[in-house]
Amino acid sequence: MPKSKEYLSSSDSESADSDEPKPKKKKPVAKPTPKPEKDSKSDKKDEKAGPTKNSSGESMFQISKMRFATVSEFRGKAMVNIREYYEKDGELRPGKKGISLSIDQWEALKEKIPDIDECVKKL
Repeated sequence: MPKSKEYLSSSDSESADSDEPKPKKKKPVAKPTPKPEKDSKSDKKDEKAGPTKNSSGESMFQISKMRFATVSEFRGKAMVNIREYYEKDGELRPGKKGISLSIDQWEALKEKIPDIDECVKKL
């Protein structure tokens, strides 16, 4: 059986209109830690600088702002990792995006670099 339609009095509709939605609570935004000021020289010079060491003692070579190539050891084998990093609690941590190359794969990639450069120049 259909429900009956009730007449809404003007006082009922006014109370519904006056109920304003509550503003959503905003999450507190963590302020980024201040980074040391860089020289007026270009960032490219910093990218070509020698390796730095991370907390594990691995050599890290900066490729871009948050992308590094590292040399590490895994199960007794040397590996070259190219990986994106993220910052947590003021320290850089490796992210999921990246690749680990064995020394054989690294050598094969180095041999292909001139061919890859040639293809890039054609684009």
